[in-house]
Amino acid sequence: MLKPGSAEEAAQLPPRRTRAPVPALAPGPAAPDSSRASARLGLACLLLLLLLTLPARVDTSWWYIGALGARVICDNIPGLVSRQRQLCQRYPDIMRSVGEGAREWIRECQHQFRHHRWNCTTLDRDHTVFGRVMLRSSREAAFVYAISSAGVVHAITRACSQGELSVCSCDPYTRGRHHDQRGDFDWGGCSDNIHYGVRFAKAFVDAKEKRLKDARALMNLHNNRCGRTAVRRFLKLECKCHGVSGSCTLRTCWRALSDFRRTGDYLRRRYDGAVQVTATQDGANFTAARQGYRRATRTDLVYFDNSPDYCVLDKAAGSLGTAGRVCSKTSKGTDGCEIMCCGRGYDTTRVTRVTQCECKFHWCCAVRCKECRNTVDVHTCKAPKKAEWLDQT
Repeated sequence: MLKPGSAEEAAQLPPRRTRAPVPALAPGPAAPDSSRASARLGLACLLLLLLLTLPARVDTSWWYIGALGARVICDNIPGLVSRQRQLCQRYPDIMRSVGEGAREWIRECQHQFRHHRWNCTTLDRDHTVFGRVMLRSSREAAFVYAISSAGVVHAITRACSQGELSVCSCDPYTRGRHHDQRGDFDWGGCSDNIHYGVRFAKAFVDAKEKRLKDARALMNLHNNRCGRTAVRRFLKLECKCHGVSGSCTLRTCWRALSDFRRTGDYLRRRYDGAVQVTATQDGANFTAARQGYRRATRTDLVYFDNSPDYCVLDKAAGSLGTAGRVCSKTSKGTDGCEIMCCGRGYDTTRVTRVTQCECKFHWCCAVRCKECRNTVDVHTCKAPKKAEWLDQT
């Protein structure tokens, strides 16, 4: 088991790479002005090409573990930093839990944003999982980092208590007697080991950001911490009564994780109230983005950049657009056709849906149902009229 503050737990940063000195070139004959101009132009084009083809700053590829399932092979996961790879190789059973947690938090993200223009869509066979949308330091990125960190905590904590991991089990700190508003009780049963879940999630998820140490890394670390504390926030106390006729003279209690939906709902509210900030000059903290804005607290999600409107396909921004998205004709909310379709209008298609109905139990032992047909109107957003939107990069 990892121990707080131990050498095994401490992140080990690899030494910085230094560039080899460029060998001096022997002087040669002076070139004509036209040749020199051509050389400068070629060099400028080459530098521009290199800048455009450099890998993206944010690729948080550990998210891709969720797509690998049980086939977690640490050397084949792109983008892991050395500390993450070490933990992956040392604790393969925990990595399976991390993968399960990744699938869970992605499902939760898609549930929370199912009625919004940006709906947490993932990209198949893309190790960045979300594509270029995470390059922008937006409130969507803030939410994804927070809920991904929360998902790892939740999955590992649950796996510890269920006996699926060899390095941890029930919470060893909940022992003895305690009390609440109902009176005294004894700690017993198997409390979920939130301490180990938080500790491992912090060591694994934060490893990449601790190496970079720039403004975006500071933002990611803050939102990662918000996600971890959100899981701890919804630990619940479960108790069993002991006594004559259920009198509850004695109680045995333990701490248990709440359903992950509660964490998702909470972080969704944090997303709505996220605080726009800028990094301080020393890069160690945040300050309000504008005068009059409130300061961010430890429980607030923070972001730097305003979000795109996600109305049209924009490859550079990572926006998939809303063309073809299903909308509600009557809703005035974000799932309504007026908002979802960005004022472009919608198409209506009449479809027939077949469902099972009038089910009856027949002895013994079968349930037989009828097929019911229901005709409904499905509304989908129109594509932009201009064809150029297809070529946006």
